[in-house]
Amino acid sequence: MRLTLPDLPPVALADLPRAHHYGEFYGLKPLPEDDRFLVVHGNCQAEALRLLVQDAPKAPCASVRMPPVHELTAEEVPLLQRLLLRASVVLTQPVTDGYHDLPLGMAQVAAAAPDATVVVWPVIRYAGLLPWQVVFNHPRAGDPPVVPYHDVRTMLRAAGEPEPRTGDAEFRAVSAWSLHELGERERRAGAVPVSDLVREAGPSATNTVNHPGNAVLVAMARRLQGHLGWPVTAADPGFTLLDSVHAPVDPVVLEALGLADAPSDAASREAKGDWVVDGERVPAEHIATAQIAWYHQNPDVLHDVLMRSANQRRLLSREP
Repeated sequence: MRLTLPDLPPVALADLPRAHHYGEFYGLKPLPEDDRFLVVHGNCQAEALRLLVQDAPKAPCASVRMPPVHELTAEEVPLLQRLLLRASVVLTQPVTDGYHDLPLGMAQVAAAAPDATVVVWPVIRYAGLLPWQVVFNHPRAGDPPVVPYHDVRTMLRAAGEPEPRTGDAEFRAVSAWSLHELGERERRAGAVPVSDLVREAGPSATNTVNHPGNAVLVAMARRLQGHLGWPVTAADPGFTLLDSVHAPVDPVVLEALGLADAPSDAASREAKGDWVVDGERVPAEHIATAQIAWYHQNPDVLHDVLMRSANQRRLLSREP
């Protein structure tokens, strides 16, 4: 199927450079003619994993770039389904059925790929290196300004509450809790596990809580290759895959986790307390100031994210 520009769904017509970026998905470019076709379905981690698997030596399947699941609209579902009908292998994260009121869930994707081997891999989130960081896209207000991450310390400042005293034991508790939560998500979804790979990656495990570093992504790709019986050849591409945002890691946290002297390939470890956003340094206090003002304008968001992060805040709290 080849489309012309007038045939594109509205979301593609509204951003033509993006449409060309996903040219094969939208039918602006021809699909590969290989008999074996791979679809990788999930959030922003999916494209990074697809690149590692597809570009690996002796990769037995062809694939194409496609939008992450959270960007897909109703008009784009048929474009996804045409790929799934052709797929011989589908790697999917455990997306809930009816996600965004669309047939994009794990089971629905599997049903739309009748000839495919379907393998589930987990949504990778780990807060051990960034114990204050919280991901929460508010259904009304969306993400906070500057970076799409909340910080427990900033939230407490906005709420007029003191920052809790936190030490090594609390940092280790958050790390253990976060790894346990990841393991539980893997178990419930029947996913190929990644939690042990996160632990082994040490200070290179994450760039943000939901952006794993190359060390984890490459290890995950190799594990999936082995699971499928493919040549285990995925390797670091020589650039950071999920590179848009790097959060600074407090050396005190690395010390608490026994990682102060461990080698790291993460750019954020060199940020000297600043964030790195699209290659530019952004001071943490600049982000905090903007987000506190936003919380004051949106008190319901502050309430909701404080409730959502209750377990994490409890682990970080230590009475004087």
